Amino acid sequence: MVDVLPDDIGRFIRAVGPEPDDQLQEMDDYADREGFPHVGPEVGAFLRFVARMSDAERIFEFGSGYGYSAYWMAETLPDDGELVLTEVDADELELAREYLREGGYDEFTRYELGDAMATIERYDGPFDVVLIDHQKHRYADAFEAVRPKVPVGGVVVADNAITAGPIEFENLLEYAVGDDPDDANEHTQGIVDYLECVRSDPAFETIVLPLGEGIAVSYRVE
Repeated sequence: MVDVLPDDIGRFIRAVGPEPDDQLQEMDDYADREGFPHVGPEVGAFLRFVARMSDAERIFEFGSGYGYSAYWMAETLPDDGELVLTEVDADELELAREYLREGGYDEFTRYELGDAMATIERYDGPFDVVLIDHQKHRYADAFEAVRPKVPVGGVVVADNAITAGPIEFENLLEYAVGDDPDDANEHTQGIVDYLECVRSDPAFETIVLPLGEGIAVSYRVE
């Protein structure tokens, strides 16, 4: 994981933010040990804040890994809420199940093994918070698939909006200032396409925040 913010700023944000519980600390340790690219505590805390501010009752994730981001948000849901995880790796999804069960969130969590794009078609809305964190070239398709299921006041968050291993920030900057990116790779072009999609949608207001590897936050206004 390549944080956008300088190390000292990142440390400051973590220090003044919500304190992770023992389970989240264990999940962070797992990511460090295994080199797993999770969203990190700064983004996790922000996701929980968004879910809380939205009075979220239902949450959907496109790509859940071992459940790190889901665990951060789970605390905000009511007992009759719903948290839908999607993951193509069976071992990671089973690990997510173990962590969320230990946290006491298993009863309202759904664990969907397979393609998130196929999964979302089986669920009716509304979803108050949506996290998009799977294949970058499918981000825009994910937004279009879930868009009708996000109510006014709902939020869609996309991870890796600024950087990640294969993403070329120079090309993202070219897009941002109105130029066409030259020879952008598939991952970078996926982020460009996603930002173009959400920024041109009048029903959503979008900002990009420099937390973790960058997140695009789209709030439904109409």
